Amino acid sequence: MIWPMRPSRRGVTTACSGGVGERRQSPGGYGGGESTSGPMLVLSHSPDAANVSPTDPVTVAITGGTLESVTLTNPAGKIVKGDFDATKENWKSSEDLGYNKRYTLTAIGVGADGKRLEETRAFTTVKPENFTLPYLRANVGTLLDGGTFGVGQPIVVWFDEVVKDRAAAERTLTVTTDPPVVGAWHWLDSREVHWRPKEYWPAGAKVKVDAKVYGKDLGGGLYGQEDRTASFTIGRSKIAIADSNTKRMKVYIGGQQVTTVNGKDVTAGIPISMGKNSSERAANGSIVDFRTNSGPHVLTLKYEAYRMTSASFGISDPKSPNFYDIVIKKSMRISADGEFVHLADWNIPQHGVANTSHGCINVAPAYIFWFYDTFGAGDIVDVKNTGKNLDVRNGLGDWVLSWDEWQKGSALA
Repeated sequence: MIWPMRPSRRGVTTACSGGVGERRQSPGGYGGGESTSGPMLVLSHSPDAANVSPTDPVTVAITGGTLESVTLTNPAGKIVKGDFDATKENWKSSEDLGYNKRYTLTAIGVGADGKRLEETRAFTTVKPENFTLPYLRANVGTLLDGGTFGVGQPIVVWFDEVVKDRAAAERTLTVTTDPPVVGAWHWLDSREVHWRPKEYWPAGAKVKVDAKVYGKDLGGGLYGQEDRTASFTIGRSKIAIADSNTKRMKVYIGGQQVTTVNGKDVTAGIPISMGKNSSERAANGSIVDFRTNSGPHVLTLKYEAYRMTSASFGISDPKSPNFYDIVIKKSMRISADGEFVHLADWNIPQHGVANTSHGCINVAPAYIFWFYDTFGAGDIVDVKNTGKNLDVRNGLGDWVLSWDEWQKGSALA
């Protein structure tokens, strides 16, 4: 990969090395040397140190005197920012360094006895084998930052390279919530890790996620290319419960059931038709089960019009009774394998009566326009009683796992 250019960055709260201890060191010492009672400079890195982390602050201290100047420069001569303390006895860099660069550190101080002290040394930062960027997503088509999402929305961190040390990667990730919410990370594979609360988010929660990967070895010489951060808000609770037994979908907003939609009584639920209880063998020999997956689905993407074709799951023979290729309006994706809540005006007599779809939740025009305008990313469509269960990796199936099961997916136990 291309070596990234590094802009100035804020310092991190990594503990400094090379602090002044009880032992006195000779001028220019770095943790060893002969004892002396005179003034001395203490620099954080030994001469010609290699594989230095670019996020470790560079420090200089003087005992028995005052620092006059400290200069840290990169190979191009650019000065790295740093700050003195109030007594000018300590200096610390205040921005991250670049990867695979040789830096020169020069410190000048004056002892209480008037003696001038000067030390210059160089060190080299680590050279990664490869880089990875973390993407903070709501779903495969939506980034988290700045949005408002439903109470079921997980935090998705997707790395653009395979992460070999999941524990190291997980340590770089932090979630901050207001109000405080209990949650945990769960790895779905070697690139993708999700964070979800123990229970659905409280409405109005403010959430911030930080991926401080820069300077961190994520295994096998893979280093974070750049830190990422995102903030988002949780909206009102919107949960739909679609029951295969009743062929109805009850809708709850803010914890209260919606009983009227467009002047129609939906106390028993919106009439729907779900996946039919049948299957077909696809051209590749696999069995296509048309039942809708049971379990809490997290709504991801919405389309005013979306082309749906049976060829997407292996049925491409026009002679098949399950073949179709059609553009459908008001489509709302709820899983990765092709389940949608969508307009279906061709089988309205079956709504509330029979399940006839190929896995989607069919809704009549009288209700779908309202539903489409009301529900959005992160809202829940919980499917019941189909006999076929949603997999945690199918879209955002995070809520199909119990809290105990979810926590076991963390690399940090």
